[in-house]
Amino acid sequence: MKREELTELHFITPSANLPTILRFGIQSHRRVEVGRKKGILQPVSIAMQEVQDIREGVRVPGGLALHEYVNLYICARNPMLFKRQDQHLEICVLRVDTAVLDIAGAVVTDMNAAKGIARFAPAPEGLEIVNREMVFAEDWRHPGDPVAYERHRAIKCAEVLIPDQVTSVYIKGAYVSCQEALARVKAIAQTLQVTIDSHLFFREVSR
Repeated sequence: MKREELTELHFITPSANLPTILRFGIQSHRRVEVGRKKGILQPVSIAMQEVQDIREGVRVPGGLALHEYVNLYICARNPMLFKRQDQHLEICVLRVDTAVLDIAGAVVTDMNAAKGIARFAPAPEGLEIVNREMVFAEDWRHPGDPVAYERHRAIKCAEVLIPDQVTSVYIKGAYVSCQEALARVKAIAQTLQVTIDSHLFFREVSR
């Protein structure tokens, strides 16, 4: 993948977190936990605990523990969002400026960073390890080939990892699934530019 082919990055979050994110930025898992203990942050989470347990034990080669990074998706229309499609009214996808690729210590992964076979490379040059066609594929199912399915499923979740935090200056807007979700976001984040994209949230297909 080439940098000029990437227009934005994505961060999936419950809309209830927007006031805190717009004030403090997107925080790494580790920073969120510290903020929670201090009573500064009270985030709503959609993360699966079993996944977080795996990520807890991963260290980026030559870098920090995985939980010390903000994980941004190259394409949010992925298995993570698919699993949460029933919660689409409570979830939004933040649009993050690709300028974060130039933040010191930023890392690109070619798939879900928690996968043992994932590759890591310094950003922005590291985008070359990303298979653009597979990451942006509409469908990652491979009937009759479970190995190809699992691999593609992981590749759909390719990430850009930013150390510690992404300040709100990099947030360009948000996507929501429908008019009702839009109204919910506008009620708590009036200044945020919000776009309805039902396709992103799997609202146009039956799978």
